[in-house]
Amino acid sequence: MDLPKIGAPATRALAEAGITRLTEVARLSEHELQALHGVGPKAVRVLREALAEQGLAFSRD
Repeated sequence: MDLPKIGAPATRALAEAGITRLTEVARLSEHELQALHGVGPKAVRVLREALAEQGLAFSRD
């Protein structure tokens, strides 16, 4: 599944990290995700909700 709309800075940060799909986001912990420059609390919340809708979750730290 493609990434939800999370804003340009967060989308760019994920793309630079080679992450373009929601299943790839699930391989990261919230801490790893927040460490990416451009990914803020709103993007994390949107991604968490999108993951949950697909029965997925962030990796554990």
